[in-house]
Amino acid sequence: MNNVYKIKNLEIRNCLVLAPMEAVTDIPFRLICKKMGADIVYSEFVASEALIRDSVKSYAKLRISDVERPIALQIFGGNIESMVESAKIVERFEPDFIDINYGCWVSKVVKNDAGAALLKNPQKMADMTNSIVNSIKIPVTIKTRIGWDKNSIEIEKVAKLQEEAGASAIAIHCRTREQGISGKADWSWINKVKEHVKNIPIILNGDVASPEDAKRAFDETGCDAVMIGRGAIGNPFIFRTTKQFLENGEIDWKNAIGERIDTCLEHLQLNIEYKGFKRGFTEFRKHYSGYIKGFRNAAHVRQKLVVMESVEEVRDTLLNYMEELLKFESEQNERID
Repeated sequence: MNNVYKIKNLEIRNCLVLAPMEAVTDIPFRLICKKMGADIVYSEFVASEALIRDSVKSYAKLRISDVERPIALQIFGGNIESMVESAKIVERFEPDFIDINYGCWVSKVVKNDAGAALLKNPQKMADMTNSIVNSIKIPVTIKTRIGWDKNSIEIEKVAKLQEEAGASAIAIHCRTREQGISGKADWSWINKVKEHVKNIPIILNGDVASPEDAKRAFDETGCDAVMIGRGAIGNPFIFRTTKQFLENGEIDWKNAIGERIDTCLEHLQLNIEYKGFKRGFTEFRKHYSGYIKGFRNAAHVRQKLVVMESVEEVRDTLLNYMEELLKFESEQNERID
């Protein structure tokens, strides 16, 4: 394979990207994914209007660490002037890229003519991108969908206009806004876009949940990078295992139980470090199920974890659970032998 993601002096072969996900891709999760091999990470999206109003919560989302680089901070909005002003604010936080969200499908975003709503007006999309490109010095990338619905798929036109507007890369979630996150992502549109857009990277997003999916995406579409979203929730290891699979066709899952629980505890500590105990500890409850998913008695253990009130209690419970799982695994192996 010769899939290369290239923006200015950045060049990454078989590039794996962590997708922007609201209430998921905060700095603790990004740091974990980076440690596991993500080449580029994206922030949660930030509302342009909130940034202009000096929203403390929105500004907090712009916090980054040098360890994360390269990183994209993502903004969204429906007003070009507000988007330009917010891009200038974001630039002060020194991300490697500013990404524009043209793909969010949820009603509260599209009703304000933001996110995927802009797919109904490709020229406005292009004007917005061009205005932002001309207002800041760092590269501007975009993330979008193939169309508003199955009857209005214009991603080839949209992508070409974005390239002409100055976008440095285009990530395409291969579903329509109408689909949301349901149905099957149609990767065939990547090949079609690549026929029209030849000078900037095209990133495939949608239905990449395993190393095998990522390899197939590169092989079948010729995309320059693969973006992983929901497949990384509770499984940040997907970046490392995918790298291994792309390089040598093998997946190393030694001590999967222990590594999952150790990483879960590390993620919890990062959440508390960056958000404070009360918020960090409480918000982390949504992550437990992902880290122990698929293991014996996982649902029962999760039910206990989400009502605990101390890190020590969580740690003891998870370490005891790990011992139980390893003991069970050992007994099963002995029976097979």
